[in-house]
Amino acid sequence: MPNFQNLHPWGVCEGLPELAINDSTSLDWQLSISDHLPRAQFGMQNRYLTKEPQIQMSFANIHGSLLPGEHISKHLSSFILKNPSILFEYGPVQGDSELRASMASYLKTKDIALSEEEIVITNGSQQGINLVARTFIGLGDIVIMEAPTYTAAIDVFRWQGATILSVPVDNDGMRTDLLLKICYSHSPKLIYTIPTYHNPSGTVMSMQRRKELLDIAKSFNCLIVEDDPWSELTFEKNSLPPIKSMDTDGHVIYIKGFSKFLSSGCRIGALAASGSILNRLVAAKANSDLGSPLLTQKVLLPFIQYDFIKKHLKNLNSILIKRRNLALELLTKYMPISVKWTIPQGGPNIWITLPSWLNAESLVFDAQDQNISFLCGSACYPSEPEFNHIRISFSFLDEHKLKEGIIALSNIVSSFINQKNSHPNIPII
Repeated sequence: MPNFQNLHPWGVCEGLPELAINDSTSLDWQLSISDHLPRAQFGMQNRYLTKEPQIQMSFANIHGSLLPGEHISKHLSSFILKNPSILFEYGPVQGDSELRASMASYLKTKDIALSEEEIVITNGSQQGINLVARTFIGLGDIVIMEAPTYTAAIDVFRWQGATILSVPVDNDGMRTDLLLKICYSHSPKLIYTIPTYHNPSGTVMSMQRRKELLDIAKSFNCLIVEDDPWSELTFEKNSLPPIKSMDTDGHVIYIKGFSKFLSSGCRIGALAASGSILNRLVAAKANSDLGSPLLTQKVLLPFIQYDFIKKHLKNLNSILIKRRNLALELLTKYMPISVKWTIPQGGPNIWITLPSWLNAESLVFDAQDQNISFLCGSACYPSEPEFNHIRISFSFLDEHKLKEGIIALSNIVSSFINQKNSHPNIPII
């Protein structure tokens, strides 16, 4: 045992071997500290980038100029002046009761009949997913996800040690026939789905499959996590009701993000559940952060009213549908005929499918040279990835930048296809 009474002036115990002292400021020593992070799907999109692209098509964000920033900032200033004590108050763990009541009223417009007691305020929908995973998923638990799906959700469940099984998505959403086969051979604890304007594909789960998915969850006594980040960004008149609206037995945990279309910086979301499932999620919220900031909850309260959201979304969606249509026109005009894509009826994304031999990751460096970015579709697969897909988002760029970016991307894809056609025996990796 070292003699702690005989220390050198710099704190090294006598009797220990002398160590070489490195006076450099290198942080390489940190590599010796192990972690338990998955090697993030969410970060795969940036692993090749050395600079921030000027034409950002990789992130599904809405530009701040399209959000009600002026209204929110004015209300924030006024509210703090009238209520300065709000800066020093903790809010309830479950969330401000007024905001939860407003969210309950808003969800009724989606045919989800819940009381404010069945709602938890979260720091965006991402925290809602994290709370569910931390509460219910442990090492080896089976989680079923769509393929492809939201990249950051893959990381959250994988971080908890889940065994992730995937079910393909087609134009009608998750293939419930294949889901049923998996459930017969395995025992899932949770099914994660984005049924409305799916991320990344933009598809909408049909009404029949929504009902079938809920029936499967009942039959196999498992949870459904219904992630709804985009249903407000709709380009069609009649949208389908959430799965949660049909849930009478508490099988569905519904996660609704408000940050995307109101205020990205305020990070406000809602998690809706019932019974002991809800009680355990509230306990997880307490362990996580003791409650979301009360200031942002109070500030956003007037903007969660249905009349305000309806007016705001009318203007926002009129702009986004023009950008979507422009993106589709440009793809049709400039992309090679062998490239296909979805036509989203809502949400911010277009899912592009390249020829099967073309790996989207091989386009990244050329795209970087053109100062553009996109999301490689391989990051969106929880199991066996497919490499010939790209997700682009049309919601962040103005029409000029969107045109510039899609034309540049089309030229890059055309160059690779022409190279392949000119040298058919040379593999392109």
